[in-house]
Formats: sequence, C-alpha cells, structure tokens
Amino acid sequence: MKKVAIVMGSDSDLPVLESAFDTLRQFGVPFQVRILSAHRTPNQAAEFASSARDKGFGVIIAAAGKAAHLAGSIAANTTLPVIGIPVKSSNLDGIDALLSTVQMPSGIPVATVAINGAANAALLSIQMLALSDETLAEKLAAFRKEAEEKVLAKDAAAGEKYNFC
Repeated sequence: MKKVAIVMGSDSDLPVLESAFDTLRQFGVPFQVRILSAHRTPNQAAEFASSARDKGFGVIIAAAGKAAHLAGSIAANTTLPVIGIPVKSSNLDGIDALLSTVQMPSGIPVATVAINGAANAALLSIQMLALSDETLAEKLAAFRKEAEEKVLAKDAAAGEKYNFC
C-alpha cells in the first residue's frame, strides 16, 4: 500500500492534524509526518516533494497557516496529488491560508479542503489510494454505510422525541 505524507509548516499545526492521523490509522493507511516550511526550509521541502514518489508515497497532505505557500511549493515539485489544509492561525481566521492554498496557477493543482479540515484531507487521500486498492475501497464503503446508519438512527430518535402530528 502506498503511504501518505503529511507535511506541515510548523509544529503549531500538529493539533489540527491529529484528526488526519486518527483517520489514517482507522483505515490502516501508513503515513509519515514532516515539518518543512515553504519559506524557512524551501530546499528541504522541494527535495522531499521531488523524491516522495520514489519513497513509496501516493498522496501528500500539506498544512499551513497565514501565507500558506507550503501546498503549492510541494505541488510544484511533484506529480503526486497534493491536498492542502489551510490552518486557522492568524487574525484573519484562516481565510488568508484558504486563499493562499486554493489560488494555484493553472498546471499546478492543489486539492484544498476546509480550514482545519484535516479529517477530510485524510479521507480524500484514502479515496485517492483506494482507486488502486480494493481492500481500502471496501473499508471506505463500510465507513460510508456506518455514517449513513448513524444519521438515520438520529433522524428516527429526533422524530420520536419531537414530532407532534
């Protein structure tokens, strides 16, 4: 199975990424965590991205706040899919990071999830890996079915408690 790389610009992003770690563990997807900065360690970030495919990675998740150039700089140095997580870390409530992550030039795409959307970034990376991994695809289908059942149970409980007709 291909691995997922999770790269963040600072260790202050770790709490946001915990849900990605948990989600990947839940599905049994191996991952590696790195702290690399687009601005403070640009050479190391570029080297990591350019060698990621050869090291067995299938997807890279990149999380950063404020200027949030990490996902773009990673994407510029690999042909692997890159998923950007804009991190809420400034006075602009993460809107600055969202705009920095989502506004990529034509030819260098970055799939971008919601501000602090680490769990969805992990799920999207799992969906990408599941394209060539039937076991992972089955785990995703079971996950979706379980989510459906939980919502339907809550719907029934709410109807029993609140419906008056």
